[in-house]
Amino acid sequence: MLEEEYQTRRVLPHHLRKPVPEEAPFSYSIRDAVAEDLPSVREIYNYYVTNSTVTFDDKPMTLRAWRTKYDHIRKAGMPFLVAESPSGQILGYTLVSPWSAKAGYRYTVENSIYLGPAARGKGLGTPLLKALIERSREAGIREIIAVIADQGAEASIAMHAKLGFKEVGRMGRVGFKFDRWLGTITMQKSLRKK
Repeated sequence: MLEEEYQTRRVLPHHLRKPVPEEAPFSYSIRDAVAEDLPSVREIYNYYVTNSTVTFDDKPMTLRAWRTKYDHIRKAGMPFLVAESPSGQILGYTLVSPWSAKAGYRYTVENSIYLGPAARGKGLGTPLLKALIERSREAGIREIIAVIADQGAEASIAMHAKLGFKEVGRMGRVGFKFDRWLGTITMQKSLRKK
């Protein structure tokens, strides 16, 4: 038979079609990270290392490095949160770490937030970052700094701005990844009580 002889198939009437299953609603809970979450956290982060410029790291981070970072954050009393699906899958994480090792900066931190590829675009970033802000306030932190790549991170910039972060600086061509120069946008949120 020639291609032009093919006839389009008849579409079944609605009452004879199988119902399309409804997609389960996107749901999650936000909780403190535990050591058992670190393999999933590493997998999420390493996805961005190898596939994007939102981090300037160019080598995947090891589980040992994540354990060291986790222990340091816990000992400092700083928040490290994960978003978890009802089935137990880690959908994303957020944390703060010291801005500088100098004692005078002890109330200033830098935040990080990363969502797993399947959780992006579903509205998880804002509540996860809100929870981090609140937990940082409870921990006595006064200033949160976000250092965001100036290319490929527009959603992150918009989310931080929506939650009250203000742009405080830009640096051009300070990072090099995937054979191109990249800059950063620095945003800051004060947690001081007015």
